[in-house]
Amino acid sequence: MSDPRFELRKATDSEWLVLDHKYTADDSRQTVACVYQVDAVEVDVVWMRDLPLANCYMSADDVLADVRRFYATPDRTTSPIAIPHRPPFATA
Repeated sequence: MSDPRFELRKATDSEWLVLDHKYTADDSRQTVACVYQVDAVEVDVVWMRDLPLANCYMSADDVLADVRRFYATPDRTTSPIAIPHRPPFATA
């Protein structure tokens, strides 16, 4: 399932931008990353945000997928796990 919040936009034949549509086009925070083709099987990434993600990927699509995974909300279909509570230990 694709996330419409993030877009991979081709800027040139060897450069892409990862955009976050949570922000407007005139907001500098819209650009998440700049992706540059190094060779046929490698791209480098310059992150515009402080993200704990890699700087090298196999394709620009892999960068977009990693950004989407990072920002994905956890699945809340299960109920929370109950933690058993016990009274405190008696002190002497």
